[in-house]
Amino acid sequence: MTGALVIEITRGGQVESRHEVDVAVVDVEGRLVRAHGHPGRYVMPRSAAKPIQALPLVGTGAADAFGLGDVELALACASHDGEPRHVEAIVAWLGRLGLDVGALACGSHLPMHEPSATALAVTGAVPDQTHNNCSGKHVGFLTVLRHLDLPLHGYLDPTHPLHADHVTPALAEACGVDLTGLVPGVDGCGIPVWSVPLDGLARAWAGLGAAPQGAPATRLLDAMRAEPFYVAGSSRTCTRVIREATGSTVCKTGAEGVFCAVLPDDGLGLALKVRDGARRAADAAVAHLLAELGRLPTSGHDLLFNRAGAEVGRIQVA
Repeated sequence: MTGALVIEITRGGQVESRHEVDVAVVDVEGRLVRAHGHPGRYVMPRSAAKPIQALPLVGTGAADAFGLGDVELALACASHDGEPRHVEAIVAWLGRLGLDVGALACGSHLPMHEPSATALAVTGAVPDQTHNNCSGKHVGFLTVLRHLDLPLHGYLDPTHPLHADHVTPALAEACGVDLTGLVPGVDGCGIPVWSVPLDGLARAWAGLGAAPQGAPATRLLDAMRAEPFYVAGSSRTCTRVIREATGSTVCKTGAEGVFCAVLPDDGLGLALKVRDGARRAADAAVAHLLAELGRLPTSGHDLLFNRAGAEVGRIQVA
């Protein structure tokens, strides 16, 4: 074990900011093969847990019952940018369920993709739940509820059968933790968010990559590889890494500086948490680690530009 991985932001040749990152890389048996900082610290995975939370969508038969393809399965694992193609796919999926946007309890926000947000504002339209980056996960939950004939009302509650019988047990089993009797937090989109060990989260991701062909995890990862745009968006790190990485690597970010990845060809899972929650540091850290593990070209550094487009600094590993 080493000290924390440090991401530096430089401007004018001077270090302006530093972000410390805890990292766990484990094999499919859960053995720690690389670490920085505190790999056993407890973290809230936030959206980095979405492929695990989507396992019941396939495992219950709901995905097949409603004829879901790669686009829908990728969206179920996504934190999408709210670009028009994302929203159109969400609306169409809701239509398959006989539901409209009012069924989504995730709340609304402007598209995270700035040009899409601007275009929406120009039309005078108001964003709705379909623009929420978590709307794909929520439609996936509603698909499970429709298939199992469970109540749609109150599906955010951790005691609802969706979570108590399906989503929470999937997370607990994948991470190798006992969540019995514990109280979750509330994620940005309203669903329960549990605290798990960082190395347990890495183990969960390694497990996704070790699933046999045709298993729910394999189908979800295959969909994310087939439709990386629907996992994030035009200019996001998740989409870029899935497109560029070798070894069938798939990654997924989460809020507050969490990032996870699976390297199936190497039998590894990776989880990291930036201590101060900075997304820019999480993006830089995952690219650096995947490059060091041989699954991305040398990550080098990200450039910082001012509003006029001039290069003014860098984001790089210390």
